[in-house]
Amino acid sequence: MTDRRGFLGRAVAGASTLLLGGCYDLSQKPWFTNALGKVEDLTHAAQNLIAGPQALAPEFTKADIAPVFRANGTLDPGTPEYAGHVGSGFKNWRITVTGLVAHPLSLSLDDLRRLPARTQITRHDCVEGWSCIGEWTGPQLSRILAAAAPKPEARYAVFYCADPMTAEGDPSHNYYESMDLSEAMHPQTILAYQMNGAPLTVPHGAPVRLRAERQLGYKQPKYVQRIDLVADYSAIQGGKGGYWEDLGYTWYGGI
Repeated sequence: MTDRRGFLGRAVAGASTLLLGGCYDLSQKPWFTNALGKVEDLTHAAQNLIAGPQALAPEFTKADIAPVFRANGTLDPGTPEYAGHVGSGFKNWRITVTGLVAHPLSLSLDDLRRLPARTQITRHDCVEGWSCIGEWTGPQLSRILAAAAPKPEARYAVFYCADPMTAEGDPSHNYYESMDLSEAMHPQTILAYQMNGAPLTVPHGAPVRLRAERQLGYKQPKYVQRIDLVADYSAIQGGKGGYWEDLGYTWYGGI
């Protein structure tokens, strides 16, 4: 089963990489976006059929941990606000849980550390073709969402981050991502505050990043500040469910 699942993941990742070379222009063509959406739905369904919605990504031993773990995406948000948080040791950093929940939350880093933690040694797979094994520690997102009590109409979790994606540093265009609630509630989906037994460094998303171990790297945002539960993401920024998705990546990034 693991071999078949791994084959599926590699095939999907490879196909996605081939498509991305021309996706910016193709994304303007309705026939392409319609076809891509159908392929994405089939891929999502295939993973659930072959691996099951609660199947775990492979976990490894400490001997497998890479001596140097390559950082993906933004290496430093570079804003005065973020620099202030770094200088204070993230004492005032908050993660809020808002949207379609009965009990909105505002959690400090200390609040997260007081929650039961899960430690997992997993492989990070990047859409660019590289991978790396590391150890991650943090509370399961399912515990936090359960405390917030999602409303029945909530279907997706949207993650808003501190790293601006424009040269002007416009906070309305910071990095964001989304996933369906079944993936958000998966046992290996955690809000990690440690990597390899030490607090996250700035390049790796300090103070908190999402780890969703069945997803490609771009689906695992760093510098997380807010989690918003929504029924639909079509009205958020470019309407495709994430920063890279708005530029042509597929919304479903499962491996």
